[in-house]
Amino acid sequence: MNMEFIEAIESLEKERKIPKKVLIEAIESALVSAYKKNYGSSQNVRVDIDQETGDINVFMRLDVVKEITDEQTQLTVDEAREIDFRYQVGDIVEYQVTPKDFGRIAAQTAKQVVIQRIREAERGLIFDDFSTKQGELVTGVVERIANDNVFVMMGTAEGVLAPSEQVPGENYKVHDKIRAFIMDVRKTAKGPHIFLSRSHPGLVKKLFELNVPEIEDGTVEIKGIAREAGSRTKIVVGTSIENVDPVGACVGQSGNRVQFIVDELNGEKIDIIPYSENPEILIANVLRPAKVEKVIILGLEERMAQVVVPDMQLSLAIGKEGQNVRLAARVSGWKIDIKSHSQYKALQEKAAAEDFDFEEVMEEPAKIEEPQVETVSNDNTDEVLFNIVEE
Repeated sequence: MNMEFIEAIESLEKERKIPKKVLIEAIESALVSAYKKNYGSSQNVRVDIDQETGDINVFMRLDVVKEITDEQTQLTVDEAREIDFRYQVGDIVEYQVTPKDFGRIAAQTAKQVVIQRIREAERGLIFDDFSTKQGELVTGVVERIANDNVFVMMGTAEGVLAPSEQVPGENYKVHDKIRAFIMDVRKTAKGPHIFLSRSHPGLVKKLFELNVPEIEDGTVEIKGIAREAGSRTKIVVGTSIENVDPVGACVGQSGNRVQFIVDELNGEKIDIIPYSENPEILIANVLRPAKVEKVIILGLEERMAQVVVPDMQLSLAIGKEGQNVRLAARVSGWKIDIKSHSQYKALQEKAAAEDFDFEEVMEEPAKIEEPQVETVSNDNTDEVLFNIVEE
């Protein structure tokens, strides 16, 4: 050890934010183990590094006792007083035992400790940095793919996109640049594990926040979002400020804002729905593009509703494999039972035949004003990519 080593330690303290004292203590502890390993000693020793000069010394430590039970670590009070008459039982006697060739071992050990501490510090910094970014978006480059897991480099940190968090139909290749949602950050012995997602609803939410200034500044609020990644997302937006069109703000001029998000999601359909305090109107809106005749609230506390649609609209309201009504229920927070006009009429007739008031049992249905819908298509296809629903 020498002054150059101390200067290197001080540089690490400034550049890597690793305290000099912590490094010195770690090296001293490692040197104790190195001494015992290389010199076959089971004795109690202490290593001291002079923080000014870098000089290193090994000291034997012996406890002063009345009767010896361990010759390797103890000496009697009489033996101690031969060294210095002031020693008492319970004191510790130290004397230097630094081997001549210990400098070489010390240098190797110190190098290993420093490298290890640098790695630990870097891992700590990465964890501290990304733990505050949980729930945010990050952009990275695909570094490798193993067992269907996609490993993404984000500067000095690596995140993993597990198969369950990937979007069906999306293919990832090494060197691809991708944007993902940070789901979780965990500290492990091997460093921080950063879990990414491309299928999380939070990805769509953050994309709207980034691309719609009115959402970012709080003028427009996202009231709910439900997503089936790669297929369709329903997002409910509202505002308490008069003369602000929340849907129009999300769509942007000529649809430029939402089109950017659609492109980022590789053509995933997005339904942008205006929020309403009136549950009947809200439920009718979230079921678009299907037309709704009636919404009957069956229970406010249970948040259950019966919806009546024209016969020709039943399959559209339910959606392929139930997707439309499933997303509508999730984004609105209501349990929705859909019946066609014919089914509803049949229930009314049955109620009349059995002599009970159907409307009284089901509650008087509210009149639903027909929501208007505007559709915007991709330039390269006639398939509708998102619906703009207005009250």
